Amino acid sequence: MREQLIAQKVGNRSGIAGQPRSGAVTQKPARRENDGEPFSARLRSLLGYVPAFLKLALAIVIGVLVFAGYRAAASASFFQLRNVEVQGTSRLQPAEIQALVRQSVDKTGVWQADLNGINERIERLPWVKTAIVSRVLPDRIRVRITERTQRAVVRTSAGRFRWVDEDAALLGEMQPTDQIPAFFLRGLSDEDSESAHNENRERVAKFLELQRDWDAAGLSERVSEVNLMDIRDVRAQLAGDNAQIEVRLGSRDQAERLKSAFKALDSHDDIPNHALISYIDMSLGNGKAIVGLTSGAHTTTDGVEAPTAAATVAAAVVRAKDKKTVAKTSATAPRAKANADDQRTVTDKTKKDRSDRSKKADKKSDKSQIAERRKQ
Repeated sequence: MREQLIAQKVGNRSGIAGQPRSGAVTQKPARRENDGEPFSARLRSLLGYVPAFLKLALAIVIGVLVFAGYRAAASASFFQLRNVEVQGTSRLQPAEIQALVRQSVDKTGVWQADLNGINERIERLPWVKTAIVSRVLPDRIRVRITERTQRAVVRTSAGRFRWVDEDAALLGEMQPTDQIPAFFLRGLSDEDSESAHNENRERVAKFLELQRDWDAAGLSERVSEVNLMDIRDVRAQLAGDNAQIEVRLGSRDQAERLKSAFKALDSHDDIPNHALISYIDMSLGNGKAIVGLTSGAHTTTDGVEAPTAAATVAAAVVRAKDKKTVAKTSATAPRAKANADDQRTVTDKTKKDRSDRSKKADKKSDKSQIAERRKQ
């Protein structure tokens, strides 16, 4: 019996023509691993093949481009200054602040404006205590000002009247429209040093203390100015008819001592010629006062009542006049004596000359008689 072999047809990979083999798996191309790799990682891997000097050159080029772009953006018309806001001014004119800011910002623009430099320039102005400068992009600068407060009027060494604040900073000059204070301050130092500034602050503080105490006691209107060159030797120059009188008050109790000095002046209306009084020294304390006169004479009161003090002032004036008379007489007497001595000397000299001439005449007559006798 013959074996019959049937040849198997090859139609596909399953070996069965036209019929897929059950359980067969279709193969697909393998997916590449770097399909999901980010661009930055690819760039780094690419740069790994670039030489180091090329990396440096690329970094320099990128930096130059960024800087050029920044400069172009900063200097563009988009950042040019168009408005300056000024807040908090009363004594200062806003136009003055605006002009200063524009002068500093016009060339640089708002983006590159030197805010610290502008702040320092504004704080140098007399009435400015503090200034805060800020930029408001794209085209504005805002300035907030805190002004100094005028507290006293000082008479400078040059004779000018200027306002000062509690820090003794010199402000503007006193204007005719300003309210005139009861009295002025004198004695501030002109030195530009830290120690001088500290001393001036102490003087202003002392002045404000005196102003407060004298206003409360009703004494301020009778004072023209107070000298605080030495705060341990306070001196008040009086006003009105007694403007030539200086009251020396010492280092403490200035209000009480000034009140005592006024009592001595006001106790009697019959005090002769107040103009002869140059100073009243109350610095000794304990009711003691030294009244000085323009003649150089002075008298001391020791705890006396006001009428007695006034009478003492009057007596001092009279004594001063008597001293002038005595001095005048004493000065005339030596001259009279000298004239009398001169006259006596002239008289004696005349008598002596006459006697000498008489003796010479007698001698001459004797000689002529002897000559005649010899002839005979």
